[in-house]
Amino acid sequence: MSQLEIDAVVFDVLGTLVDEPAGIRNGIRELDPSLDNLSVERLLSLWQQHIEREQRRILDGGRPYVTSDALDQEAARLVADAAGVGVGDPAAVAALARSGRRLPPWPDTVTGLARLAERHPLIGLSNASRTALLEVNAHAGLRWHQALSAEDARTYKPDPAVYQLAVRVSGRPPERLLMVATHAWDLRAAQTLGLRTAYVTRPVGDPPTTTDRFDLYADDLDDLADQLDKAGPARPGLP
Repeated sequence: MSQLEIDAVVFDVLGTLVDEPAGIRNGIRELDPSLDNLSVERLLSLWQQHIEREQRRILDGGRPYVTSDALDQEAARLVADAAGVGVGDPAAVAALARSGRRLPPWPDTVTGLARLAERHPLIGLSNASRTALLEVNAHAGLRWHQALSAEDARTYKPDPAVYQLAVRVSGRPPERLLMVATHAWDLRAAQTLGLRTAYVTRPVGDPPTTTDRFDLYADDLDDLADQLDKAGPARPGLP
């Protein structure tokens, strides 16, 4: 591995910094408090499968681009209907859809971002829409120097156009950016553009395979900060 010389750190948000399934579970329980845990997990899976399938259809050209807000609304309607609540209750569906924005941060997220921000410009890069990303950031207390939505590229990760947003905004070559994610697929896509990569372990992530070769592997954001401190002098470019 060559020495890391990083000008900015780019973070995936959903899953990496916030517990997305936990927020949606909470929304499902609010929809129908009588649901048992097995039913909640079944409905959560229905939501996740819909989002994954429809994003893939958009990436494959089988569906025109729509924002994550529209996909969350669709997923919420499916879940509410499956729970027998959605019919004739659009307010309940809308409330459930908003649960995809009320996502709790992982225990190390807020303090870890604050520590990293002292030495590096931080860029959030999310599949969430601009509006959703604003609410996710505010609810979880995330700190950024810049937050970018895939909506600006009118596509979704892992489309290279999304990662190119971070390259363009930073004004730095890809190899001077470190992409941080708990999803190995996310990091592989970033690698295709030349970004450096760091995998952070989360319970909801997509673990690396034996063939993946990322620059850093971290247990949490504090571990990531420790490794970056040892990697060499930071080039923060901060005011």
